[in-house]
Amino acid sequence: MQNPILLDVPERIETARLTLRSPMHGDGPALYEAVADSLAELREFLASLPWAAGVQSVQLSEIYCRNAHFSFIARQDMPFLIFERSTSMLVGCVGLHRPDWHTPKVELGYWCRSTRAGNGFMTEAVLALLQVAEKNLAAARVELRTDASNLRSRALAERCGFVLEGVLRCERRAPDGQLRDTCMYARTSTALSSGAA
Repeated sequence: MQNPILLDVPERIETARLTLRSPMHGDGPALYEAVADSLAELREFLASLPWAAGVQSVQLSEIYCRNAHFSFIARQDMPFLIFERSTSMLVGCVGLHRPDWHTPKVELGYWCRSTRAGNGFMTEAVLALLQVAEKNLAAARVELRTDASNLRSRALAERCGFVLEGVLRCERRAPDGQLRDTCMYARTSTALSSGAA
């Protein structure tokens, strides 16, 4: 198996309307602004996004960006910030997480800035990242987990060709103590190579 550090994973991806880029030094203020703009919606699903429960700040967002860039280079985690090309606004994040290089497989995650939701940006970003998973990582499997009640996230997964494999009942506990069900979606190498969307 090739050492994952040697994998050629682009740090910048251009789509019709978006630029996806690895977080870098100096991105903290833009990331903080997008998170602050979206906290109410992000906190609806804290069992899936526990980081959103904490205090947010420009400094913490900058620390995240610097650590994320290091993790990207080390191929431990491959997050991307999503910028709208026409405005340069940060409109969300998408990433390939928890790689298992033996299979190989990754988990895809995302969130969209609340004020920019409904424009198809996340679908565009997810489809672009699926191409990276196929071509650059040779992923046999891309997983996507979402709260069973997160209907927008589930619809996005299905638009992008993910198949619901099952619902993990009482799989996570939210900070309020409530048990949450998690939907497990996946796209396998067959779907990836056929270009299913």
